[in-house]
Amino acid sequence: MDWKTLLSPRREREYTGGKKSGDLRSEFEKDYHRIIGSASFRRLQDKTQVFPLDKSDFIRTRLTHSLEVSSLGKSLGQNVGENIIKCGKDPQFTMQMKSDISHILECAGLIHDIGNPPFGHFGENAIREWFVKNLPGLSFGERRVMDMLTDQMKEDFFHFEGNAQALRLVTKLHYLVDEYGMNLTYALLNTIIKYPVPSTQIDPASGDIREKKMGYYYADEGIFRKVTEATGTENRRHPLTFLLEAADDLAYKTADIEDAFVKGFLTYYTLEKELAPLEKSCPEMSFKPLEKLHRLYERGKEKGISSPESYAVKNWIVSAQGFLIGCATSGFTTNYEAIMSGMWKKDIFAGTEGENLMDLLGDIAYRYVFSSRAIYKMEVTESAILDFLMERLVHAVLYYDTSEAEEKMDSMDIRVISFISDNYKNAYRLHAAGRKEEEKLYLRLLLVTDYVCGMTDSYAKRLYQEMNGII
Repeated sequence: MDWKTLLSPRREREYTGGKKSGDLRSEFEKDYHRIIGSASFRRLQDKTQVFPLDKSDFIRTRLTHSLEVSSLGKSLGQNVGENIIKCGKDPQFTMQMKSDISHILECAGLIHDIGNPPFGHFGENAIREWFVKNLPGLSFGERRVMDMLTDQMKEDFFHFEGNAQALRLVTKLHYLVDEYGMNLTYALLNTIIKYPVPSTQIDPASGDIREKKMGYYYADEGIFRKVTEATGTENRRHPLTFLLEAADDLAYKTADIEDAFVKGFLTYYTLEKELAPLEKSCPEMSFKPLEKLHRLYERGKEKGISSPESYAVKNWIVSAQGFLIGCATSGFTTNYEAIMSGMWKKDIFAGTEGENLMDLLGDIAYRYVFSSRAIYKMEVTESAILDFLMERLVHAVLYYDTSEAEEKMDSMDIRVISFISDNYKNAYRLHAAGRKEEEKLYLRLLLVTDYVCGMTDSYAKRLYQEMNGII
């Protein structure tokens, strides 16, 4: 893979009017303005990162998380670009390319979670589980829905994935000007495709990170092929995807610790206890996590701060992020040739000083937050909301846009269909035109996940209450 091809500025709909006078923006800077002006991006302010429907203005939402990933991604792009030039890793790499990859990663951070459903990653699990449990029992006329769908169509629902939904949203569902969605550059689109395989080729046991989940739906294979052919990646990961993933992992693993501390799930002394074994087992680390935490605590006491524990934890997060940005930069540049050839199978923290710290932070968040009784109670409620909405929506769309609609759809189905955004219904009609009945049925089921993924946490809760007469 080479950077000139990888940084393709092409779009699905090319602008033929020439460059506007006075517009000095690169194509990737234009992507940034398309994203931040979109309703889909704004909705992230009311979607869960960890704590759903939280009343605190400190706790992160998907929007604040995405802004942090965007910032970290841009920093990583600058670091890596500078390193490629200074170390002479690629004679063809230019300062303009350094600027371009920074802008692409800045944009990719903004949209990497834009396809996620309400209620965070639990929402993804709830949708997958609904299909696994209910799709085998669905019928369409005299036929089982399972018998009508191809293997890939079925696996798309059984392995429903927010990353694949992000590609679908920005290329098809953001229907404002035309059917091309936000009409973003191919380089940016390829960067957000974390897993360049279909649902039938998922293999988490392979050890290759690109096969961990699916990256696109059967319905979106066409745009996937166009993008990857234009950038020259084909079925390999775009190199910038490794940097986006590192920015994402770094952002949420450090932020989850801070949010957990503020919410009372984690104390200064618990973090101290958790960091102690790491410092003993990894004495060669240039960043001494426990020593740093202690120094910050003492500094907080010296400054007369009312809560030196809070001062220490929050400033420790900043220090850890700085250290981990350096590790990610090193991981990418050290494995540069393998990444550029498509042979690197791990994340870029693997083998670096920061690998064990990243693993520990994720483990702490899981044990103290994600598996806590408080979070489990929230998720039981969220599951009830999503199960109900999926049930009513799937029932409503089964015969929508078919010759049997008048006979098979009841008055409630008609009303439920009216709730679905015209953007999504327009996209469905456009892509269903001329298709076989089986493919149209698949697209109608996708219409349900499209609508649900477009919901904010508050909207999903409110719609559930309204449909159940809870005033």
